[in-house]
Amino acid sequence: MTSATALPDRACAGCTLCCRLPEIETFDKPANAWCSHCQPGSGCVIYDTRPALCRDFLCLWRTSGALGPEWNPIKAGMMVYVQGPQATVLVDPAFPDAWKREPFAAQLRQWATDVETDGGYVVVFVGDDVFKIQGLPQAARPDRSSASCAT
Repeated sequence: MTSATALPDRACAGCTLCCRLPEIETFDKPANAWCSHCQPGSGCVIYDTRPALCRDFLCLWRTSGALGPEWNPIKAGMMVYVQGPQATVLVDPAFPDAWKREPFAAQLRQWATDVETDGGYVVVFVGDDVFKIQGLPQAARPDRSSASCAT
């Protein structure tokens, strides 16, 4: 779902959801609370000396060309990242139903379908609530056995 580097045309551009939504143990920061080093709307005040876990983090929108502009965390009201077999969606508590709207809901179900055969899953965090996204039912899945690949 992602590459290791940011796409050249995608920048944080004032988005600071990664400074607020996830729990960051290094800073003793709970989920959905501002990091003490973040200036909301402008970014990290210790940017040049921030720890590796912050320096190395890129949300999926920054790294995946498969996500359209609607997935920009500021517009979507949520951010997505992938860690091992898990895709995690952290929803801004100010927009608790963002993940249920289209095109997001359908894409999350498709991701869950795509990764479940390899033991992967998609999980959504909204405040203190956690939801595991179920893949599409077998009957709703495209028949890939008859798909052909043009050369």
